[in-house]
Amino acid sequence: MSFFKKLKEKITKQTDSVTEKFKEGLTKTRDQFAGRVNDLVARYRKVDEDFFEELEEILIGADVGFETVMELIDELKMEVKRKNITDPVDVRDVITEKLVEIYNAGEESASELQVNNEGLTVILFVGVNGVGKTTTIGKMAQKFKNDGKQVLLAAGDTFRAGAIDQLEVWGQRVGVDVIKQGEGSDPAAVMYDAVQAAKARNVDVLLCDTAGRLQNKVNLMKELEKVKRVIEREIPGAPHEVLLVLDATTGQNAMIQAKQFKEATNVSGIVLTKLDGTAKGGIVLAIRNELNIPVKFVGLGEKVDDLQPFDAEQYVYGLFAGLAEEENEVSE
Repeated sequence: MSFFKKLKEKITKQTDSVTEKFKEGLTKTRDQFAGRVNDLVARYRKVDEDFFEELEEILIGADVGFETVMELIDELKMEVKRKNITDPVDVRDVITEKLVEIYNAGEESASELQVNNEGLTVILFVGVNGVGKTTTIGKMAQKFKNDGKQVLLAAGDTFRAGAIDQLEVWGQRVGVDVIKQGEGSDPAAVMYDAVQAAKARNVDVLLCDTAGRLQNKVNLMKELEKVKRVIEREIPGAPHEVLLVLDATTGQNAMIQAKQFKEATNVSGIVLTKLDGTAKGGIVLAIRNELNIPVKFVGLGEKVDDLQPFDAEQYVYGLFAGLAEEENEVSE
């Protein structure tokens, strides 16, 4: 049985609604990336150097990232040689297998959120303005609330005009309180107040917004370090996650931001928003492989429940679903 068929069997045993969200959310990338792979496979009668060169271009075009593409092509060549594959159609199955392998890289639980089972969990959100950070916090608050958790929000982005109001709107929508101070106030002071409030109210999860100015990286670093220091002093071991929110539609710019924030703070995971709005969904693999930061959540639409925990197998299945199903119908 091919790897993709095994993957499909495994996926179909999971939640159908999640599978559909990944399939729908990855439509643009699938049409662009998997569609071109399908065209490539149809045009070639044998697997040769020209075939791999074109495949390389397709992968780079999907923003998989140069380093990751080179690594993937080398592994594909070795696998093709090892299995004595001559039919280009069979290479597609190897591609799906290698994409899952590259993402997982031996860390099965890498995409799971780290939570404090003994008490308060503090999650710090970082990222530049305009990537959907506040919206992500709101959606995450709803997700935790649906799980029966008591949630509190901290309005730590005190510099961007309207950021506090925007978070308050989400707080009202979801039904959770927002700890805030005035615009322009010290973010670390807001975090201190939020931690004290969370402790006093026996809150399960505290979600913290932060400023997103990359114009002055040194100031941003100092600010984030100060915020983290205050949180850690009040709750040893916190923050339990530092989630970097990136806009998938910006492609390689998202990679640059990830590198800069990784230098500025100890990013533990990525939330990749607007994955449904781009044809370059390969950025997921580039981030994971080249920066060694797991993607923990992806935005697959506008609805509150369209923010989904990232699953490498669902992702790869979503990339190739339509094409592979067509192929199965032909073979049957």
